[in-house]
Amino acid sequence: MSDISYYTEEGYKALKDEVHHLVSVERPKISAQIGEAIDKGDLSENAEYDAAKDAQGHLEAKIAKMENLLANARIIDDSKIDNSKVFILSIVKIRNQKNGSEVTYTLVAQNEANLAEKKISIDSPIGKGLLGKSVGDVAEIEIPAGVLLFEILEISR
Repeated sequence: MSDISYYTEEGYKALKDEVHHLVSVERPKISAQIGEAIDKGDLSENAEYDAAKDAQGHLEAKIAKMENLLANARIIDDSKIDNSKVFILSIVKIRNQKNGSEVTYTLVAQNEANLAEKKISIDSPIGKGLLGKSVGDVAEIEIPAGVLLFEILEISR
């Protein structure tokens, strides 16, 4: 059974480009390494051949996994997102009620999360806590160190 994954157009394109690179560049490179190792003779004691075959197995598994992700990918139409509540692709400005610090995050699918770009997963504790909230609501987010309270200041897309 496959799980549907949600992507932005950019995230979907990046996934598609990576699969294309693996298939059109990395796969032929490993095939060439296997061919070179075969040309060296006895395969029973050929470490280069064994390493190349292992690399090929890992690559094929990665390609299969990523092709499965592509097959089950859905692109999110951000023009239909309601800004009255926090949903995936919402840009949310929040204030930590304990220390007063403010931060803005974009909620994205897990496979597109990148904290350096302030993109957090809807599956993360903060993402889960913010989903469905409106401006003015306070989200109680349970983390291992305790409970954080974040006030929703602004929602946009």
